Amino acid sequence: MRLQIETSTKGGRRYLPYAFTEQGVAMLSGLLNSDIAIEMNIAIMRTFTAMRQLIIQSPDNKTVELKSEIKELKAYIEDVFTDYNDINEDTCMQIDLINQSLAELHTDNKIISKPRKKIGFITEE
Repeated sequence: MRLQIETSTKGGRRYLPYAFTEQGVAMLSGLLNSDIAIEMNIAIMRTFTAMRQLIIQSPDNKTVELKSEIKELKAYIEDVFTDYNDINEDTCMQIDLINQSLAELHTDNKIISKPRKKIGFITEE
């Protein structure tokens, strides 16, 4: 597979393109003077014009639908993230309270702690 827009290492093109653009067809019409060539050129130019109009003014304009769907999705995502942030803030407050309680218990435990007996075999020294 080869790309048409790729340039050769030697410069220029090695292969001819597979299709003409609208401007290429217009330039070609200046060179060809036969009746068949002129008719075909007019038909091709009309096809390009019809395709352009179809893209710009399609009967079921999908871009408007897509834009509205994107707006709805953005609003939904903002609502979800707002709810998530609210839950997240509540959770952070609860975690802070738990950490404070654990810190208090830890300091109380240090004050009350008594020396313990060693675990393991008792050796006489």
